[in-house]
Amino acid sequence: MTTLTVRAPFRSLLPLNLRTGILLLILFGLVRVALVLQANVTGSYQAVSVVFVAMIALPWVLLTREGRSRIGLVWPTRWRWIAPAVMAGVSMALAVHYAAAAVWGHSLSHPFAYIALSYSSVPAAPSDDDRLVYFIIFAVIGMLFSPIGEEVLYRGVAHESFAAQLGDRRAALIDAAAFAVTHLAHFGVVFVAGVWAFLPLPALFWVAAMFAASLVFYGFRRLTGSLAGAVAAHAGFNLAMNWVIFYALMP
Repeated sequence: MTTLTVRAPFRSLLPLNLRTGILLLILFGLVRVALVLQANVTGSYQAVSVVFVAMIALPWVLLTREGRSRIGLVWPTRWRWIAPAVMAGVSMALAVHYAAAAVWGHSLSHPFAYIALSYSSVPAAPSDDDRLVYFIIFAVIGMLFSPIGEEVLYRGVAHESFAAQLGDRRAALIDAAAFAVTHLAHFGVVFVAGVWAFLPLPALFWVAAMFAASLVFYGFRRLTGSLAGAVAAHAGFNLAMNWVIFYALMP
């Protein structure tokens, strides 16, 4: 990949290659995991949103216009795949819910039930009107910050860094694996009643689900010719996850 995709101050330090891809995934991954684990204790997730904002800003800081185009920050060339991308994300989240519920019920071994604990500002049993308001607020936030930030990093900058040397298929597997392992901070390593614990089988289920979801997100990047396809699928997943939390899991 030509160095003209990277802004002049970073061309020698951070060319889009294997080393840079690994460095970015480790840097963002470690910071994010640390902040999420801390937030699981404090109940305050504002700092985590800063990581997503940094992910969104990354290509504008690091890349030229050509570079941003190379990572997929362009308008879709095939808009017809945007709606299917959203529906695919919704379907995957519902599949995660029903599979987890079949095995663990609505216990905290269900990933969405544990993630619901992070919604500390929501009453334990909201009224129907309040439930709708909270659902809309959390759904909108969930469909913007993490889908845009994560897709820019994983299916965008990191993917192209790996693809330059390894090809798209191997790159997709690597960024999917990194995406999945990072999500152990959200579920798998849990903090309940003041005690840390690791849930081996639920964690394995969650990592496998996130790995599969990541590949689906990448597939819609390819189908749409743009990161917009990956963002749409990711946003659909988060929309359905929030519906499950507020209307299937919350009393």
